[in-house]
Amino acid sequence: MSITVSALRETAVGERRVAITPEVAKKFRSKGLRVLLEHDAGTAAGFPDGSYADVAFATADQVLAETDLLACVLPPDDDVFGRLREGGTVIGQLRPHGAGARMEVLAQRKLTAFSLELLPRTTRAQAMDVLSSQAAVAGYRAMLIAAENAPKFFPMLTTAAGTIRPSRVLVIGAGVAGLQAIATARRLGAQIEGYDVRPETREQVESLGAKFLDVGVSAAGSGGYARELTVEERAAQQQALAEHLKVLDVVVTTAAVPGRAAPKILTAAMVQGMKPGALVVDLAAESGGNCELTRPGERVEHAGVVILGPLNLAAGAPLHASEMYARNIYNFAELLVRDGALQPDFNDELVAKSCVARNGELLAGV
Repeated sequence: MSITVSALRETAVGERRVAITPEVAKKFRSKGLRVLLEHDAGTAAGFPDGSYADVAFATADQVLAETDLLACVLPPDDDVFGRLREGGTVIGQLRPHGAGARMEVLAQRKLTAFSLELLPRTTRAQAMDVLSSQAAVAGYRAMLIAAENAPKFFPMLTTAAGTIRPSRVLVIGAGVAGLQAIATARRLGAQIEGYDVRPETREQVESLGAKFLDVGVSAAGSGGYARELTVEERAAQQQALAEHLKVLDVVVTTAAVPGRAAPKILTAAMVQGMKPGALVVDLAAESGGNCELTRPGERVEHAGVVILGPLNLAAGAPLHASEMYARNIYNFAELLVRDGALQPDFNDELVAKSCVARNGELLAGV
Protein backbone atom coordinates (compact mmCIF):
# COMPACT_ATOMS: atom_id res chain seq x y z
CA MET A 1 0.00 0.00 0.00
CA SER A 2 1.32 3.45 -0.92
CA ILE A 3 1.72 6.16 1.69
CA THR A 4 -1.18 8.61 1.91
CA VAL A 5 -0.07 12.21 2.38
CA SER A 6 -2.83 14.66 3.26
CA ALA A 7 -3.79 18.22 4.13
CA LEU A 8 -6.91 19.72 5.66
CA ARG A 9 -8.51 23.10 5.19
CA GLU A 10 -6.70 25.41 7.64
CA THR A 11 -8.93 26.63 10.47
CA ALA A 12 -6.89 29.33 12.26
CA VAL A 13 -8.57 32.74 12.15
CA GLY A 14 -7.60 34.55 8.96
CA GLU A 15 -5.50 31.65 7.66
CA ARG A 16 -5.73 31.20 3.87
CA ARG A 17 -2.65 29.14 3.07
CA VAL A 18 -2.59 25.43 2.26
CA ALA A 19 0.18 22.92 2.98
CA ILE A 20 -0.07 21.03 -0.32
CA THR A 21 -0.37 22.90 -3.62
CA PRO A 22 -1.11 21.36 -7.04
CA GLU A 23 2.60 21.56 -7.95
CA VAL A 24 3.67 19.70 -4.81
CA ALA A 25 0.80 17.20 -5.07
CA LYS A 26 2.17 16.30 -8.50
CA LYS A 27 5.65 15.81 -7.00
CA PHE A 28 4.27 13.51 -4.30
CA ARG A 29 2.41 11.49 -6.93
CA SER A 30 5.59 11.15 -8.99
CA LYS A 31 7.17 9.49 -5.94
CA GLY A 32 4.34 6.97 -5.74
CA LEU A 33 2.51 8.59 -2.81
CA ARG A 34 -1.25 8.95 -2.70
CA VAL A 35 -2.46 12.52 -2.08
CA LEU A 36 -5.72 13.03 -0.17
CA LEU A 37 -7.13 16.48 0.58
CA GLU A 38 -10.17 17.80 2.39
CA HIS A 39 -12.61 19.41 -0.04
CA ASP A 40 -11.68 23.07 -0.68
CA ALA A 41 -8.41 22.75 1.25
CA GLY A 42 -6.65 25.04 -1.23
CA THR A 43 -9.53 27.24 -2.38
CA ALA A 44 -8.73 30.21 -0.12
CA ALA A 45 -5.14 30.18 -1.37
CA GLY A 46 -6.22 30.28 -5.01
CA PHE A 47 -6.13 26.54 -5.66
CA PRO A 48 -9.67 25.18 -6.16
CA ASP A 49 -10.15 21.42 -6.14
CA GLY A 50 -10.20 21.36 -9.93
CA SER A 51 -6.63 22.66 -10.12
CA TYR A 52 -5.29 19.44 -8.55
CA ALA A 53 -4.59 16.52 -10.87
CA ASP A 54 -4.83 12.89 -9.75
CA VAL A 55 -5.67 13.87 -6.16
CA ALA A 56 -8.45 12.39 -4.04
CA PHE A 57 -10.82 14.58 -2.01
CA ALA A 58 -12.87 13.66 1.05
CA THR A 59 -14.36 15.03 4.25
CA ALA A 60 -12.05 15.91 7.12
CA ASP A 61 -13.02 12.77 9.03
CA GLN A 62 -12.28 10.57 6.03
CA VAL A 63 -8.95 12.28 5.45
CA LEU A 64 -7.88 11.77 9.06
CA ALA A 65 -8.95 8.12 9.00
CA GLU A 66 -6.80 7.33 5.96
CA THR A 67 -3.77 9.57 6.47
CA ASP A 68 -0.24 8.35 7.03
CA LEU A 69 1.43 11.77 6.73
CA LEU A 70 -0.54 14.93 7.55
CA ALA A 71 0.89 18.28 6.46
CA CYS A 72 -0.38 21.50 8.04
CA VAL A 73 0.48 25.19 7.96
CA LEU A 74 -0.51 26.04 11.55
CA PRO A 75 -1.61 23.73 14.38
CA PRO A 76 -5.11 22.41 13.59
CA ASP A 77 -8.05 22.48 15.97
CA ASP A 78 -7.33 20.67 19.24
CA ASP A 79 -9.44 17.64 18.33
CA VAL A 80 -7.73 16.95 14.99
CA PHE A 81 -4.74 15.09 16.42
CA GLY A 82 -7.13 13.01 18.50
CA ARG A 83 -8.97 11.97 15.35
CA LEU A 84 -5.84 11.19 13.34
CA ARG A 85 -5.26 7.48 13.22
CA GLU A 86 -2.82 6.14 15.75
CA GLY A 87 0.80 5.95 14.66
CA GLY A 88 0.49 8.62 11.97
CA THR A 89 2.99 11.36 11.18
CA VAL A 90 2.47 15.13 11.24
CA ILE A 91 4.60 17.87 9.63
CA GLY A 92 4.04 21.59 10.03
CA GLN A 93 4.50 24.65 12.19
CA LEU A 94 3.22 23.01 15.36
CA ARG A 95 4.20 25.79 17.79
CA PRO A 96 5.06 23.33 20.56
CA HIS A 97 6.31 25.80 23.15
CA GLY A 98 3.59 26.48 25.70
CA ALA A 99 1.13 24.11 24.00
CA GLY A 100 1.20 21.31 26.54
CA ALA A 101 -2.34 20.01 26.05
CA ARG A 102 -1.98 19.76 22.28
CA MET A 103 1.40 18.09 22.59
CA GLU A 104 0.02 15.54 25.05
CA VAL A 105 -2.50 14.41 22.45
CA LEU A 106 0.37 13.72 20.05
CA ALA A 107 1.90 11.44 22.65
CA GLN A 108 -1.37 9.73 23.55
CA ARG A 109 -2.07 8.90 19.90
CA LYS A 110 1.54 7.71 19.41
CA LEU A 111 1.97 10.19 16.59
CA THR A 112 5.36 11.13 15.21
CA ALA A 113 5.41 14.90 14.84
CA PHE A 114 7.89 17.30 13.27
CA SER A 115 7.70 21.02 13.99
CA LEU A 116 9.58 22.76 11.21
CA GLU A 117 10.21 25.93 13.23
CA LEU A 118 12.81 23.86 15.09
CA LEU A 119 14.93 23.02 12.06
CA PRO A 120 18.59 23.98 12.54
CA ARG A 121 19.48 27.09 10.53
CA THR A 122 22.00 25.33 8.28
CA THR A 123 22.71 25.50 4.56
CA ARG A 124 21.23 22.04 4.03
CA ALA A 125 17.99 23.05 5.78
CA GLN A 126 17.35 26.10 3.60
CA ALA A 127 15.13 24.23 1.13
CA MET A 128 12.76 23.26 3.95
CA ASP A 129 13.06 26.37 6.14
CA VAL A 130 9.45 27.49 6.59
CA LEU A 131 10.46 30.35 8.87
CA SER A 132 12.53 31.93 6.12
CA SER A 133 10.07 31.40 3.29
CA GLN A 134 7.14 32.81 5.25
CA ALA A 135 9.21 35.63 6.76
CA ALA A 136 9.98 36.83 3.23
CA VAL A 137 6.25 37.20 2.62
CA ALA A 138 5.71 38.91 5.97
CA GLY A 139 8.52 41.41 5.43
CA TYR A 140 7.20 42.35 2.01
CA ARG A 141 3.66 42.84 3.27
CA ALA A 142 4.79 44.74 6.38
CA MET A 143 6.36 47.44 4.24
CA LEU A 144 3.30 47.67 2.01
CA ILE A 145 1.20 48.16 5.14
CA ALA A 146 3.63 50.85 6.26
CA ALA A 147 3.40 52.65 2.91
CA GLU A 148 -0.39 52.50 2.97
CA ASN A 149 -0.70 53.83 6.52
CA ALA A 150 2.06 56.44 6.49
CA PRO A 151 0.76 60.02 6.12
CA LYS A 152 3.51 60.75 3.55
CA PHE A 153 4.55 59.45 0.16
CA PHE A 154 7.47 57.02 0.26
CA PRO A 155 9.29 58.27 -2.89
CA MET A 156 10.54 61.73 -3.74
CA LEU A 157 8.15 63.42 -6.16
CA THR A 158 8.67 66.53 -8.24
CA THR A 159 5.35 68.16 -9.04
CA ALA A 160 3.96 71.50 -10.16
CA ALA A 161 3.08 72.06 -6.52
CA GLY A 162 6.69 71.60 -5.44
CA THR A 163 9.05 68.80 -4.51
CA ILE A 164 8.01 66.10 -2.04
CA ARG A 165 10.88 64.74 0.02
CA PRO A 166 11.11 60.94 0.39
CA SER A 167 10.06 59.27 3.63
CA ARG A 168 12.82 58.24 6.01
CA VAL A 169 12.32 54.59 6.92
CA LEU A 170 14.20 52.37 9.37
CA VAL A 171 13.93 48.59 9.50
CA ILE A 172 15.02 47.05 12.81
CA GLY A 173 16.21 43.46 12.40
CA ALA A 174 18.04 42.26 9.29
CA GLY A 175 16.83 38.68 9.14
CA VAL A 176 14.84 37.39 6.17
CA ALA A 177 11.77 39.51 7.00
CA GLY A 178 13.84 42.62 7.63
CA LEU A 179 15.84 42.29 4.43
CA GLN A 180 12.69 41.77 2.40
CA ALA A 181 11.14 44.83 4.07
CA ILE A 182 14.26 46.86 3.21
CA ALA A 183 14.16 45.71 -0.41
CA THR A 184 10.48 46.59 -0.66
CA ALA A 185 10.97 50.06 0.82
CA ARG A 186 13.80 50.61 -1.62
CA ARG A 187 11.54 49.65 -4.54
CA LEU A 188 8.94 52.08 -3.24
CA GLY A 189 11.48 54.89 -3.30
CA ALA A 190 11.94 55.55 0.42
CA GLN A 191 15.17 56.71 2.03
CA ILE A 192 15.87 53.44 3.80
CA GLU A 193 18.13 52.36 6.68
CA GLY A 194 18.57 48.97 8.31
CA TYR A 195 19.66 48.14 11.84
CA ASP A 196 20.69 44.91 13.52
CA VAL A 197 22.85 44.10 16.55
CA ARG A 198 24.61 41.42 14.46
CA PRO A 199 27.49 43.21 12.70
CA GLU A 200 27.65 40.58 9.94
CA THR A 201 24.34 41.89 8.55
CA ARG A 202 25.85 45.22 7.51
CA GLU A 203 26.94 43.86 4.13
CA GLN A 204 23.49 42.38 3.45
CA VAL A 205 21.74 45.65 4.33
CA GLU A 206 24.08 47.71 2.17
CA SER A 207 23.79 45.26 -0.74
CA LEU A 208 20.10 46.21 -0.96
CA GLY A 209 20.92 49.90 -1.34
CA ALA A 210 20.16 50.81 2.27
CA LYS A 211 22.34 52.55 4.83
CA PHE A 212 23.37 50.48 7.85
CA LEU A 213 22.61 52.21 11.13
CA ASP A 214 25.49 51.62 13.55
CA VAL A 215 24.65 52.39 17.18
CA GLY A 216 27.88 50.96 18.57
CA VAL A 217 26.35 47.79 20.05
CA SER A 218 27.31 44.36 18.71
CA ALA A 219 25.65 41.12 19.83
CA ALA A 220 26.64 38.41 17.40
CA GLY A 221 25.17 35.09 18.51
CA SER A 222 24.83 31.53 17.21
CA GLY A 223 22.36 29.75 14.96
CA GLY A 224 21.67 32.92 13.00
CA TYR A 225 20.26 34.75 16.02
CA ALA A 226 21.64 37.55 18.17
CA ARG A 227 22.64 36.85 21.74
CA GLU A 228 20.77 38.61 24.52
CA LEU A 229 22.09 42.10 25.25
CA THR A 230 23.53 42.97 28.63
CA VAL A 231 21.84 45.68 30.67
CA GLU A 232 24.59 48.14 29.70
CA GLU A 233 24.37 47.22 26.00
CA ARG A 234 20.60 47.59 25.98
CA ALA A 235 20.83 51.01 27.58
CA ALA A 236 23.39 52.15 25.01
CA GLN A 237 21.28 50.75 22.17
CA GLN A 238 18.13 52.48 23.35
CA GLN A 239 19.88 55.80 23.88
CA ALA A 240 21.32 55.80 20.37
CA LEU A 241 18.09 54.61 18.80
CA ALA A 242 15.97 57.12 20.71
CA GLU A 243 17.97 59.99 19.27
CA HIS A 244 17.77 58.65 15.73
CA LEU A 245 14.04 57.92 15.92
CA LYS A 246 13.30 61.64 16.19
CA VAL A 247 13.94 62.18 12.48
CA LEU A 248 12.20 59.09 11.10
CA ASP A 249 8.82 58.80 9.40
CA VAL A 250 8.41 55.02 9.54
CA VAL A 251 9.93 52.25 11.66
CA VAL A 252 9.35 48.56 10.87
CA THR A 253 10.51 46.16 13.59
CA THR A 254 11.17 42.50 12.81
CA ALA A 255 13.28 41.13 15.70
CA ALA A 256 11.94 37.75 16.86
CA VAL A 257 13.19 34.35 18.03
CA PRO A 258 10.91 31.27 17.66
CA GLY A 259 9.54 30.00 20.96
CA ARG A 260 10.57 33.11 22.90
CA ALA A 261 9.05 36.50 23.62
CA ALA A 262 10.15 39.18 21.18
CA PRO A 263 12.85 41.52 22.54
CA LYS A 264 11.57 44.92 23.61
CA ILE A 265 13.52 47.45 21.55
CA LEU A 266 11.25 50.50 21.44
CA THR A 267 10.11 51.83 24.80
CA ALA A 268 7.12 54.09 25.35
CA ALA A 269 9.54 56.95 26.05
CA MET A 270 11.28 56.38 22.71
CA VAL A 271 7.95 56.48 20.88
CA GLN A 272 7.06 59.61 22.81
CA GLY A 273 10.13 61.26 21.31
CA MET A 274 9.18 60.48 17.70
CA LYS A 275 7.66 63.20 15.59
CA PRO A 276 3.86 63.41 15.29
CA GLY A 277 2.60 61.47 12.28
CA ALA A 278 5.34 58.86 12.52
CA LEU A 279 4.40 55.21 12.12
CA VAL A 280 5.64 51.97 13.73
CA VAL A 281 4.77 48.60 12.15
CA ASP A 282 5.66 45.84 14.61
CA LEU A 283 6.15 42.55 12.78
CA ALA A 284 6.88 40.79 16.08
CA ALA A 285 3.39 41.48 17.47
CA GLU A 286 2.49 37.77 17.62
CA SER A 287 5.25 37.11 20.15
CA GLY A 288 4.66 40.21 22.26
CA GLY A 289 6.07 42.90 20.01
CA ASN A 290 9.34 44.82 19.78
CA CYS A 291 7.57 47.95 20.98
CA GLU A 292 6.22 48.30 24.52
CA LEU A 293 3.04 49.89 23.17
CA THR A 294 2.19 47.20 20.60
CA ARG A 295 -1.12 45.41 20.95
CA PRO A 296 -1.33 42.32 18.74
CA GLY A 297 -3.78 42.83 15.89
CA GLU A 298 -4.60 46.39 16.90
CA ARG A 299 -3.86 50.01 15.99
CA VAL A 300 -2.56 52.15 18.85
CA GLU A 301 -1.94 55.89 18.82
CA HIS A 302 0.45 57.43 21.33
CA ALA A 303 1.57 61.07 21.31
CA GLY A 304 0.63 61.35 17.65
CA VAL A 305 2.56 58.21 16.67
CA VAL A 306 0.64 55.22 15.27
CA ILE A 307 1.74 51.69 16.24
CA LEU A 308 0.39 48.76 14.21
CA GLY A 309 0.68 45.13 15.34
CA PRO A 310 -0.37 43.05 12.30
CA LEU A 311 -0.76 39.30 12.71
CA ASN A 312 -0.06 36.36 10.38
CA LEU A 313 1.03 38.52 7.48
CA ALA A 314 2.03 35.58 5.31
CA ALA A 315 -1.62 34.50 5.12
CA GLY A 316 -2.37 37.77 3.33
CA ALA A 317 -0.45 36.62 0.23
CA PRO A 318 -1.69 33.02 0.32
CA LEU A 319 -0.90 31.89 -3.21
CA HIS A 320 2.84 32.54 -3.24
CA ALA A 321 3.16 31.87 0.49
CA SER A 322 1.53 28.46 -0.02
CA GLU A 323 3.73 27.66 -3.00
CA MET A 324 6.87 28.28 -0.98
CA TYR A 325 5.56 26.56 2.14
CA ALA A 326 4.43 23.46 0.25
CA ARG A 327 7.87 23.14 -1.35
CA ASN A 328 9.39 23.31 2.14
CA ILE A 329 7.03 20.52 3.24
CA TYR A 330 7.90 18.36 0.24
CA ASN A 331 11.64 18.81 0.72
CA PHE A 332 11.37 17.78 4.36
CA ALA A 333 9.07 14.86 3.57
CA GLU A 334 11.78 13.49 1.27
CA LEU A 335 13.86 12.91 4.42
CA LEU A 336 11.10 10.75 5.90
CA VAL A 337 10.13 8.50 2.99
CA ARG A 338 12.46 5.72 1.90
CA ASP A 339 11.68 2.70 -0.26
CA GLY A 340 8.01 3.64 -0.37
CA ALA A 341 7.60 3.69 3.42
CA LEU A 342 7.81 6.22 6.23
CA GLN A 343 11.26 5.55 7.64
CA PRO A 344 12.67 8.72 9.24
CA ASP A 345 16.40 8.57 9.88
CA PHE A 346 16.74 9.94 13.40
CA ASN A 347 20.50 10.06 12.98
CA ASP A 348 19.87 12.93 10.58
CA GLU A 349 20.23 16.21 12.47
CA LEU A 350 17.36 17.85 10.58
CA VAL A 351 14.99 15.00 11.39
CA ALA A 352 16.07 14.59 15.01
CA LYS A 353 16.05 18.26 16.00
CA SER A 354 12.64 19.01 14.49
CA CYS A 355 10.92 15.97 16.03
CA VAL A 356 8.67 16.89 18.98
CA ALA A 357 6.88 13.57 19.54
CA ARG A 358 7.78 9.94 18.86
CA ASN A 359 6.62 6.52 20.05
CA GLY A 360 4.20 7.98 22.58
CA GLU A 361 6.71 10.34 24.14
CA LEU A 362 7.25 14.07 23.95
CA LEU A 363 10.86 14.85 23.28
CA ALA A 364 13.05 16.95 25.54
CA GLY A 365 12.70 20.69 25.19
CA VAL A 366 9.06 20.67 24.10
